[in-house]
Parts: sequence; C-alpha cells; structure tokens
Amino acid sequence: MGTTLSRRAFLKLLSAAGLTGLGFRPFSGEDSNTTANDIARVTVRSVSVYARPTDKSQILFQRYRDELVNIYYEVIADEGPAYNPVWYRVWGGYMHRANLVRSQITYNPVAESIPETGQLGEVTVPFTQAMRYTGSQGWETLYRLYNSSTHWVHAVEEGPDGEPWYKLIDELLGVAYHVPAMHLRMVQPEEFTPISPDVPQHKKKIEVIIGHQKIICYENDEPVFETKVSTGLDYSPPGQLPWNTPKGSYHIFSKMPSKHMGDGRLSGNPEDYELPGVPWTTFFETSGVAFHGTYWHDDFGTPRSHGCVNMRSEEAKWLFRWVTPVNAPETVEQRGYGTLVVVS
Repeated sequence: MGTTLSRRAFLKLLSAAGLTGLGFRPFSGEDSNTTANDIARVTVRSVSVYARPTDKSQILFQRYRDELVNIYYEVIADEGPAYNPVWYRVWGGYMHRANLVRSQITYNPVAESIPETGQLGEVTVPFTQAMRYTGSQGWETLYRLYNSSTHWVHAVEEGPDGEPWYKLIDELLGVAYHVPAMHLRMVQPEEFTPISPDVPQHKKKIEVIIGHQKIICYENDEPVFETKVSTGLDYSPPGQLPWNTPKGSYHIFSKMPSKHMGDGRLSGNPEDYELPGVPWTTFFETSGVAFHGTYWHDDFGTPRSHGCVNMRSEEAKWLFRWVTPVNAPETVEQRGYGTLVVVS
C-alpha cells in the first residue's frame, strides 16, 4: 500500500471520524471466538428510552445511532404494538425493538488464502469501519459495515494499524476497501448447498401476503416455511417509482449473496442511503424488487421498505438456498428462470 499508519495515528484518524469507543473491546489476540449476544445496536438517528414498556410513558433519554445497548431481558407488552410487542429492558428503562438490532461479537481467524474468484465473508461484530487507501489521500474512512452483512473478500493485506485486513471489492461500484480480518467470518461452500433439491422447481412456490406482512413457502402445495416480513411502504416519492411492493405473479430471475443497495456514493455519512453488503438477495421483479436479509431494523410485520421484502438475515439465507436457480459459492450473480412468487 506504500504508507502504513502507526497505531497512534490510526486511532487519531478514527477519533476524528467519531469512531472511537466502538462499544466492544478491541481484539487482544486471545479468545478469538468471544461472543456477546445480549446486546443491540441502535440503527437510526435516535431511539427513546421509556420509563415503562409503552410509548405512552415518560421518555427518559435517548440512545443514538450505532450505540450498543445491553439487554437485560425481553418484555411482551400488552399495549403493543400488536404486530411487534417486544420491548427490551435496558439500563435506565425500556426500548422498543423496532430500531434495535440484536448483534454479536465474534472474532474470527484470518483466512490463510483467498480463492482467485473471491470468497464471501460475513460481518460478525456489531459494526466494523471500512477504510479506503488512495495514493493522494492515504487511508480514509468509508462505510460502516454491519453485523450479518456479506461482502466479497479478495485478499489479505496489511491494514492501517499493521494488522491483517481483508481487501473487499464493492459489488456495485467496483472499488476496493479494507476491514479488519478478524471482523469477518468466511462463508463456507456448504452454506450454499440447495435445500430440498429433490422437489421439482414447478412444485415450489412463494406467497407474499401484503395484508398480513408474511410469506409462506410451499412444496407440493404444502407449507414448509412461514415468517413475518416487511414489504414496501405506501409512498410515491416525486420522480421515483412507488415504494409499495407490486402485486402479481413473478419468477425468481437473479440471486446475489451480497448486494450494494443505494445511490452509489462513496460516503461515510450514515444518513445517506447506502446499504453495502445486503445479504442473501433474491430478485423476483425486474424493477429491482427482492427478498433479502435486513441489518437495519427488527420491525417485521409492518411495511418498512422501498419495495423489497425485508427478512431476517438467517431466514433470507434459507430462502436463498431453497429457491432456484442454484447459486454456486463463487458466483457474484446467478441469473435464470426460477421459483414462482405470487404477491397478493
């Protein structure tokens, strides 16, 4: 890379970007698989902490984007909202889970080698700060990459702190940037293995029921999977396509295990519409409507999207493996005439 920052200079750079105090301890070289699952990340500008598990109670204070919150326990609130009645008991009060995403802290061994075609990696910490190197500017901060997002890893290189970082190549923009290698888990080939491959393609079907905000997957007309989702909002921005999920019958035509959604800006501003590494994306409508994993909310059961069908990331992964066409582990995009999708 030509220039290596000292650890002190690296921390100074992160401090200038407002990224010190990440909320989880830095890697010390020990306990490489440390986990902490009773934490949640704030995914929007701010979320209120209430005196009781209802939005009719007193607001005590705010927690802000990318802060990590310790969860003591869950509360199913009688006052709802009915579709998502879960609140978290946190320090000082209660927070509704809609804009909190439960996360983990898992550190991973550095891959000894990366295939020439690249290998998919999954973020296993609440967030990791990507940095980009240019000859004119040196190292500069770029996107934050969030837990459960997926990215194409192409090399192991020395990062700005002198430690191993993965070189990622953005699927949409084609630019390279780097993240600490210990923050990504390498997705193994067997995780792409098709589910129910013995069932003929024409015997599989996905039903999206907008009124109930759920999907049902069928094999031979028998339901095999059902879950809550978030479809498109009933909104038509000026000069843009409507955000509602279009009704009708479609077929899967494209699958991408990692998709950069957004406006295509090289931006480190969390308020911009940039969603790099949307995991397990399965397109079924040609204007860009897809099933995909979601790392920016936990509010399934109500419309939240710009038209896509938001799912929990682990459920979107199951769907990705269940539908056709089949996607090989090294394939960035698999196109073909696949599983039937009926949106009603």
